[in-house]
Amino acid sequence: MDAPIRIPHGQVTTQPSLIAAMVAALELSSSERVLEVGTGLGFQTAILALLAREVVSVERFADLAEQARANLAAAGLGHVRVVVGDGTLGVPEQAPYQAIVVAAASPNIPPPLIKQLAPGGRLVLPVGPGGREQVTAFHEEAGRLLTDSQLTPARFVPLVGAYGVSTREPGGR
Repeated sequence: MDAPIRIPHGQVTTQPSLIAAMVAALELSSSERVLEVGTGLGFQTAILALLAREVVSVERFADLAEQARANLAAAGLGHVRVVVGDGTLGVPEQAPYQAIVVAAASPNIPPPLIKQLAPGGRLVLPVGPGGREQVTAFHEEAGRLLTDSQLTPARFVPLVGAYGVSTREPGGR
């Protein structure tokens, strides 16, 4: 089924055809390190792991990260590291990354992600307020992030964190 699937915490997976478009836009080679923001249950993570040398994925919900780790281990994908944290901050201790893909919408590109991108690296991110985004491909050139293309309009959950929307959850938690 080519449709998003509801998962815990009011999240949804990215539909498979959109994952394919976003991953293809990264133009990965088997020697690259990738940062994924928004692990979910690890489906896109597994695809990235098949195409890249190493994948670091950050998920804000510990139970989703644990389920993703179990799914990835069951698939025999050992060159993936799933961490729990604020995706807008990336995972600086593992940087730089030749490619970064974000599975949540942000009106702006979080500065820490730009800083963690290797020279010539690529970034794919749904740009917009959450609900009406433009999935956009960028690349780093001479310290600047340049737009390559707008892949497709889409609807994503908002990117939550220090450089996204508030980290406050419904009910004040």
